Amino acid sequence: MQSKIVLWISLIFLSVISAFSQKVGFINSNTIREKYPDAQQAKQRVQSMVDEWKRELDAMQQKVDNLEFDIKKNRLIWTEAEKQSKDSELGTLKKTREDYAKSIFEMNGKHDQAVKTIFTPVEEKIYAAVQQVASDQGFDILVDQSVQPLPYVNYKYDMTVKVLKNLGVNVDELEKDLQDRIEKDPRNQTKETKQPRRRGRTSSQTDDNRTFEQNQSDPNNTIKPETDPEKMKQLQERRINR
Repeated sequence: MQSKIVLWISLIFLSVISAFSQKVGFINSNTIREKYPDAQQAKQRVQSMVDEWKRELDAMQQKVDNLEFDIKKNRLIWTEAEKQSKDSELGTLKKTREDYAKSIFEMNGKHDQAVKTIFTPVEEKIYAAVQQVASDQGFDILVDQSVQPLPYVNYKYDMTVKVLKNLGVNVDELEKDLQDRIEKDPRNQTKETKQPRRRGRTSSQTDDNRTFEQNQSDPNNTIKPETDPEKMKQLQERRINR
C-alpha cells in the first residue's frame, strides 16, 4: 500500500514538473467566431435554414389548431363517422408535425447536418490558424477560454488577436484593448530594484587606519607622532579593544 502511495506521489510530481516545462497560452474561440466574417456568414446561413423550418412547423401547427377548433365546434352535430374521420385526420396531422420536427432538431437531424456541412470548412480554417500561431510563438499548449473557464490569465499569453490576424481580420481595436489589459496587469509591470547602501567607515576607524598607514609608509618613524595625551590615550584604548 505504501509503495502505491509513493508511486502516485512520484507520478503527480513528474506531471507538475512536465507542466512547468511547457509553454502554455490561450485563445477565446467565441471571440474568433464573432470577429471572423466567414464564421458569421456561416451562422447566418444556418439561421436562415432554421427560420424556414420553424415557419413550416408553425404552418403545420396552425392546421392542427384549426382542425381541433372545428372538432370542438361541430362535435355535437357531426355523425359518428364524421367525428371518427376528423379525429383520425387530427392524429395524422399531429404525428406528421412531430415526425418532421424530430427529423430536423433531434440529434444528427437536418439541423446538425447543416451545421456540420456549413461550419466544417470555417472551423478547419480557424484550427489551421491556431496551429500556425502556436508554432510561430513557440507554444506547447493553447487552452480555449470559451470551453475551459480560467480563474486568472495573463493577457500577454492571449493568442486570440494573433489568430484573427492570421485569418486576415482587422484587429486594430482588439490589439489596443489587449495591450491595455497587458499593461494593467501588475505582473507585467517592471519593478525598480533598490541598490544596497554602502556602509561608510566611522570616523574612529578612519583615524586608526590613517595612523596605521602612516606607520607602514614610515618604518623609521620620522613622521611626528600624535602629541596630544588625550588622543594618545584614545588610540591606545582602541587598539586594546581590538
